[in-house]
Amino acid sequence: MTSGNEFFQYRIMLRPDEVKDFVRAASKCDFDIDISYNRYVVDAKSILGVLGLDLKRVLTVLCHGYSEEFDGYVRRFLPAG
Repeated sequence: MTSGNEFFQYRIMLRPDEVKDFVRAASKCDFDIDISYNRYVVDAKSILGVLGLDLKRVLTVLCHGYSEEFDGYVRRFLPAG
C-alpha cells in the first residue's frame, strides 16, 4: 500500500529471455512502472515495449509505488559491481 507519491528507482540489466517474467512481475503491481534507456521510456507492463529497448544497456526502472514482492524480484537484475 502506498500513499501515491512514492517513487522507487532501480538500474538493471535484463536479458531478452528474462523479459516475459519481468513483465509478468510488473503486471502484478497496482501502480505504474516505467522502464527506460536514455529518453526512450516504455510501460514495464508491455512486453513489446520492453523488448524494443536496447537490452545490452543498463535500464532504469521507475516505480510509481512500492511492492515488497516486486522489489525483491527486480533486485535480481541489479548489475554486478
